[in-house]
Amino acid sequence: MRHQSSQEGFWRTLISALMLNADLYENVRNTPKNHRLALAIVLLAAVSHMLGSAVILLINRATVPVFFVALLFNGLSIVVGYYFWAFTIWKVGQWIKPIDPTYSDLLSPIGFAYAPQVLNFLTLIPLLGRPIEFVLAAWSLLAVIVAVRQALDCRTRRAAFICLVGFPVIQTAVGLIQILGQRVIGWTT
Repeated sequence: MRHQSSQEGFWRTLISALMLNADLYENVRNTPKNHRLALAIVLLAAVSHMLGSAVILLINRATVPVFFVALLFNGLSIVVGYYFWAFTIWKVGQWIKPIDPTYSDLLSPIGFAYAPQVLNFLTLIPLLGRPIEFVLAAWSLLAVIVAVRQALDCRTRRAAFICLVGFPVIQTAVGLIQILGQRVIGWTT
């Protein structure tokens, strides 16, 4: 029964994060439970991204080693991007105004803000993959802005500026990893 209750709590938290519920981000404290929930959302987003990549790799008839290396890089790009974006937000926040939260204090709210990326597997839909990817990226950006606004207790405009500094870097890095994966597939086929 406890396992079912924790699953319900996870899904409730995920839905709340998808709905950009400011109370979720306001009430998040860096407790081990919340950090685990946030990390679970990021890992689920990575798996979702890997599923989308797996289908593309299978369609392109990637060899088994290339398939697994490309999946590993795609999954790691999401997880590394999460830590890097949190670090960027923390550093920019300190630069603009000395902030109280530590880097680890930001990991939970930003992890919850990765909830839209859980739907990344939808990029498999033919002809809609790129538009869906764009919508999910914008949705994640909005979620991170809400998370930062609540975590840093600042105005929306300041939170948006802080988040927008690292957003292009994260999107570029993930895009470069995807291009690298496509190039590797091209070299081996």
